[in-house]
Amino acid sequence: MKTGVERDPFQQPVIRHLAWLCRAPQLYRGALTFDPVDWLPNDYLQQLQYWDRHPESMPDLLRQAAPRRLGLYFEQLYACLLQDLLGWPLLARNLQVRDQQRTLGELDFLVRNPQTGDVEHHEIAVKFYLGHTDAETRQPYWFGPNSRDRLDLKTARLLQHQTRLAAQPAAQPVLESLGLQAPPTPRIFMPGYLFYPCQGKLPAPEQADPDHGQGRWCYASEVLALEPEGWVVLHKPHWLVDWQQPEAPLPGRLLQAAAEVQQSGRACLLARVVAAPTGWVEVERLFVVPNNWPEVPSKG
Repeated sequence: MKTGVERDPFQQPVIRHLAWLCRAPQLYRGALTFDPVDWLPNDYLQQLQYWDRHPESMPDLLRQAAPRRLGLYFEQLYACLLQDLLGWPLLARNLQVRDQQRTLGELDFLVRNPQTGDVEHHEIAVKFYLGHTDAETRQPYWFGPNSRDRLDLKTARLLQHQTRLAAQPAAQPVLESLGLQAPPTPRIFMPGYLFYPCQGKLPAPEQADPDHGQGRWCYASEVLALEPEGWVVLHKPHWLVDWQQPEAPLPGRLLQAAAEVQQSGRACLLARVVAAPTGWVEVERLFVVPNNWPEVPSKG
C-alpha cells in the first residue's frame, strides 16, 4: 500500500505514462538492463512539463490515439522516449528477421546511442505478474493474468532468443541493408508490476528491482475480506501509472467487479483511491482473478 496521497503533477495521461517509463523500476535487473534515466538530459522533466501544459506541442507519437493493445501503446511511448526525449536516431522498429520462408522473430528497436556511437538493439515489454505457489512443489511462480504467460519463461526467452536474434546469420542481410556491419549491442527494458497474494507471503523474485511496482491479488470469492469501498476499475492503458480522478469512486464497485470476473473468467485490475487535496488518488491496486486461476500452471 502506498503511503503518500499527493496527486501526480502531470495532467495529460499520456505525459504521465511517458514520465513513468523514464524512471520505472524493472522486472529484470541484469547485465543487459537498459535504464533510460541514466541517459536522459537533465532538463527532461521540464520538457515533459512543457508538453503537459501545451498539448499542441507534443510529438506526433503522443498526440495519436492510444492503441487498444497495451503492448502497442507501450512501444509508441518508448519510441517517443528514444527519439524526442533522448534524441537518439531510430534506425528500425519491429524489424523482421527471416530464415528463408521462416520468421525467426522481430527486433523491437534498433537505435544509435550518440553518446557512445554504438548501435543498440532494444527488446522491450511491460508486464504484470501475480505470484502463485505451486500446491505440489511449493515453488513460487509469477503468472500473468493470462496464466500462459510467466515471468521466468518470458525472461528466458528475452535472454536466450530475442536479444540474440541480431547476432544470428539470418539477421545479417537486414542489418547490412541499414549500413550495419556488426551486430548491435543488446538491451532489455521490462518495467511492470508484481502482485502478491492477499493470503500468505511470497518472496520477491531475485531478478526484479527491489523497488518494483507492487500490488495484491485475490480470488473473486475472497473480496469480502477486503476493504469494501473506494475501488475503481482500471482499463488499459491506465494500468501503467497510479490512478487519479476528480470525483469520488462509485460504491459497491469491488463486489460488482468480482461477480463480473467470475462470470467472464477474465481477471480485473482495480485501484483503491482516497481523497486528496486536489481529488482522489490511488493508494493500492488489486487484481481479482477467477476462482480457478491459474487453470494449468505450466512448469515449463
